[in-house]
Amino acid sequence: MKGLAPLFLGIFGTFTFSWIGLTVIPTWQIGHLNPESDEEGTDIYPRPQSGMFVRGERVYAANGCVYCHSQQVRADYIANDIERKWGNRRSAPRDYIFDRPVFLGKMRMGQDLANIGARAPAPEESPSPAAGGSPAAAPPGQGAAASSSPAEAATKAGQPSPQAASPAPASSPGTPAASPASSAPKIPASPAPAGAPSSPSPGAAAASPAASPSAQTPGASWPIQTAGLPPMYSAAWHHVHLYAPRSINPDSNMPAYRFLYEKRRISGQRSAAALQLSGSNAPPEGWEIVPSYDAKCVVAYLMGLNQSHPLKEAKLVGGVPAPAALPATPTQGASPAPAGSPAAAKK
Repeated sequence: MKGLAPLFLGIFGTFTFSWIGLTVIPTWQIGHLNPESDEEGTDIYPRPQSGMFVRGERVYAANGCVYCHSQQVRADYIANDIERKWGNRRSAPRDYIFDRPVFLGKMRMGQDLANIGARAPAPEESPSPAAGGSPAAAPPGQGAAASSSPAEAATKAGQPSPQAASPAPASSPGTPAASPASSAPKIPASPAPAGAPSSPSPGAAAASPAASPSAQTPGASWPIQTAGLPPMYSAAWHHVHLYAPRSINPDSNMPAYRFLYEKRRISGQRSAAALQLSGSNAPPEGWEIVPSYDAKCVVAYLMGLNQSHPLKEAKLVGGVPAPAALPATPTQGASPAPAGSPAAAKK
């Protein structure tokens, strides 16, 4: 009985010091952070997000996405997250002051999503819808092509594009030369990976050989840009990825969230929000797949995840390049570069 009081005090002291060290001190240090702004007070970071972002955050949490994805870029002296191009600096407490709850995550079965919104193509690079309401596929690895480009204009007019009509370079043997009798030269297309669209759109067929699927960086988990799909990390690309993940990456173990989408019959003109699907994932003739409001909110949430803004307490280390700018390295599931492409010429 004499030792009961010291035992009780020891247990109580252990929990007290743990609570002070893990809760009280961190709250005192970073619990009252405010957004950072420049001298003019115009460049404020972070900013409160939209209502769709907040709702998408709840749908993201309800579907357990945090169990496979993290949202924290660790410092370069701890891990190689920055080398994997997951961010241009480490994550800082100020990045999360408007997040409730904070999805730091601890599992990375998929890539880190802290800067997934920073990888989206610029708005001026988004493809314009083609005839019939279906967006034309952008050349793989180049983001979205401008709607007024000569190649697209020539394709719409039924004439050979300037890129397709250009003679093959001397360093690319095996590329068939354009025949004078043919109206449009045929460029050998690279075989798509399993589950990828089997019939790319005319815009993708007219793409130059240089537009081969982008490869991944060693240690990174960049998806592969496949012909016939929207530009990587665009809103349309995220919808296709949520609906049919293995149409983008055949080795993906991500579940398909098809319950967030609606299959409906086309009445009149095809919806501009309809998913760009092909192969076994395409709906029957006369039907279309459109996102629900929750699906749009999830995509809005993903597009809003961006920690690339410079902070005083977090030193910038490197940029977040677009997937097309990554070095070409062979990866599992990546389709080989077409004959005559610069990647094939280097080999």
